[in-house]
Amino acid sequence: MTTAASETDTGAVRSLIPFRMDRLPWSRFHWMVVVGLGVSWILDGLEIQLVSNAGFQDSLGMSAKEVGLAGTIYLIGQVVGALTFGRLTDTWGRKKLFIITLAIYLIGSGVAGLAWTPWFLYVWRFVAGLGIGGEYTAINSAIDELIPAKYRGRVDIAINGTYWAGALLGAFASFWLLDTDHVAENVGWRIAFFIGPVMGLVIIWLRRHIPESPRWMVTHGQGDEAEKIVDDIEASVQAQGRELSPVDESKAMLIKAKESIPFKDLMHVFVKKYPSRTVLGLTMMITQSFLYNAIFFTYALVLQNFYGLDKSAAAIYFIPFAIGNLAGPLLLGHLFDTIGRRKMIFATYTIAGAVLLVSAFLFKAGSLNATTHTIFWCVSFFFASAGASSAYLTVSEIFPLEVRGQAISYFFAIAQVFGALGPVLFGSFIPEDGKERNPLFWGYVGASAIMLIGGLVAVKIGVDAEGKGLEDIADPLSKVSEDPPLEPARA
Repeated sequence: MTTAASETDTGAVRSLIPFRMDRLPWSRFHWMVVVGLGVSWILDGLEIQLVSNAGFQDSLGMSAKEVGLAGTIYLIGQVVGALTFGRLTDTWGRKKLFIITLAIYLIGSGVAGLAWTPWFLYVWRFVAGLGIGGEYTAINSAIDELIPAKYRGRVDIAINGTYWAGALLGAFASFWLLDTDHVAENVGWRIAFFIGPVMGLVIIWLRRHIPESPRWMVTHGQGDEAEKIVDDIEASVQAQGRELSPVDESKAMLIKAKESIPFKDLMHVFVKKYPSRTVLGLTMMITQSFLYNAIFFTYALVLQNFYGLDKSAAAIYFIPFAIGNLAGPLLLGHLFDTIGRRKMIFATYTIAGAVLLVSAFLFKAGSLNATTHTIFWCVSFFFASAGASSAYLTVSEIFPLEVRGQAISYFFAIAQVFGALGPVLFGSFIPEDGKERNPLFWGYVGASAIMLIGGLVAVKIGVDAEGKGLEDIADPLSKVSEDPPLEPARA
């Protein structure tokens, strides 16, 4: 156990907490963090899949356009939630927000299952979106600050990739619950909407045992409490028979607490201090969002209009597509910690774009069928999914701790705006008779080029963050220099 952080005459605190958190071996504490915080993306995938299956359409007398509006309202809620709770995550703390945002989601999704009219559904879908949008900022911030540096990449990427586990869960749940031979039409979709809240109730209990980020606490004047939390974590690790490496006193940082960061200082960080990192984050987030939304929301139309599948058959093809998306982050995530961030981001983005480009030419030539086209999508998105998850990791780790939540929220919101253009644009490329292939061919070519650009930007201006502590990647804004002030020159 180390001694508590010492306070200087200036009110700054000398702390070893970042080093102590990063030197921890993997333990039960880290599994608790992964399980307790990692459920957010599963819930989002579940929600999107349930809405896309539109089991409530007939019960509530909704048109196809109104069903689409329900999905749009949920996404708008995500953006508003991210922007609202992103700043609160940086000012109130990670733990308060990952409890509050999950509670908001539980209420929003659960009440939506009681809807009797479209407007009621819209209101509570927006509330559920608020919660999930806020989850993104609080969860990614907390995970990166609680997981040791050498594991951070694989853990963050794997957790972000579990969106597709939620989508698979939603698909299987819908397959059974929306089958009127098993469950009444007006009941099945309501039960489906309660799946997420039931999962969330279990997780919210687990989250009560996850501590506040000690890193955040030190920068907000709670150094003693932060030291106690780290002492307890170290004691639990040693109780499991694990040894801790000696503390390197030279790794201590001098921190002077700041309760909040003015907006002008935030913009200074993005525009003046780290302009290339801002370009990097925006490029990665926008490119992956556009590709995913463009393909994901139109793949069923492609299968139906070009290959003659009916809706139920097209839904079956979603399963291998989702499995490929889930497998990519799980199998490739550790390489972002070993081979490195820039190399792996470049590889995943460019391979995904190249495979999609090959499929575009084969599609134009009429050489594909529903199965082979889906195989190309699976291969492309095996890599794209890992790359997309690394975009969230990148934005979370390359900016100072005090603005981490806001960085995630702003970049996420901007990416969602651009991503929303994908389904509209690609949907316009798909004719109902499935004869004219040129527009969609050029759409695929454009999406491939966008991914290739994202990979090139990452390899050119990316940050080699693998194995590094967050404070080594970007100094906290509350860090102060230990050098004594210079004496004024003598006349």
